[in-house]
Amino acid sequence: MRKLCTLLALFAASQLATAQTFPVTVDSCGQKLTFDAPPKRAVIHDLNMTEMALALHLNASMVGVTGITGWYKTGPEFKATLGSIPELAPKYPTLENLLAVNPDFFFAGWNYGMKVGGDVTPSTLARYNIKTLVLSESCIHVDKQRPAATMDLLYEDFIKLGTIFGKQAQAQTTVNGWKERLSKLPRTAGKEPRVFLYDSGEDKPFTAGKYAIVSAMMQAAGGRNIMQDMDTSWGTTSWETVAARNPEFLVLLDYQDGNGVSKLLQFLQQHPAMRETDAVKNQRYVALRYAEITPGPANIDAIEKMAKAMRAKP
Repeated sequence: MRKLCTLLALFAASQLATAQTFPVTVDSCGQKLTFDAPPKRAVIHDLNMTEMALALHLNASMVGVTGITGWYKTGPEFKATLGSIPELAPKYPTLENLLAVNPDFFFAGWNYGMKVGGDVTPSTLARYNIKTLVLSESCIHVDKQRPAATMDLLYEDFIKLGTIFGKQAQAQTTVNGWKERLSKLPRTAGKEPRVFLYDSGEDKPFTAGKYAIVSAMMQAAGGRNIMQDMDTSWGTTSWETVAARNPEFLVLLDYQDGNGVSKLLQFLQQHPAMRETDAVKNQRYVALRYAEITPGPANIDAIEKMAKAMRAKP
């Protein structure tokens, strides 16, 4: 009995030792955010950031989500995990949408629920005592000195979110697991397939540049983004530029149920320049969902999918 009491005491002490204390301070696009306690009425924007929150089991602290059904189809697993949390706006929320639920926290990004100079920004929300964590990938829109994307965009934001809600240890453990999975991916020395992401657009392709996390994901999977020199996160280029760089592998964005990917591939096969590229001729591609190419937990599965597809023989 004495031994059991001792073990219980040691366990309790260890729990106290690892319990997170407040206040906590995190960085949000160069601005310091301090929290004296975890938020109780959070609103999360977009599918990828909502999946971050759900991975940390923040449901009880969430009063709404925004920006999901207006663009994407979600599966039964996502809907079940989200539960009864309402969607306040199918696309970008208005200030009125947010104030209606009296939130104390908003997780969003520039061009991810907020527009520079718009009605919903960290400064406009601060007037109502709403603290905003800005998605790090999006900081390039307000800070042109940001470095090129790395996987730290995901890791650090996930840990920040966990820290804000008193779950720093859980967030760190999850990130460690992600890093371990990626460390086990096989690498081919000296061989980095040239990769092009095709999101949309016919006159000009909309794609990912050096500041988009999917560029770092391509590298983690063993490839190289041929538009790595594009000085933006997401933007357009010319078909002539893409074709001249002759991609060997494609990432095609599946916004809905896979039909969109078929249309993208069909367009590339009919395009006079793109149909001559190695990737199109050999039909080497992987289809990824929006949540898989924007910062969120789905990035890890997506990298593994890319790596497997890149290694497959044409």
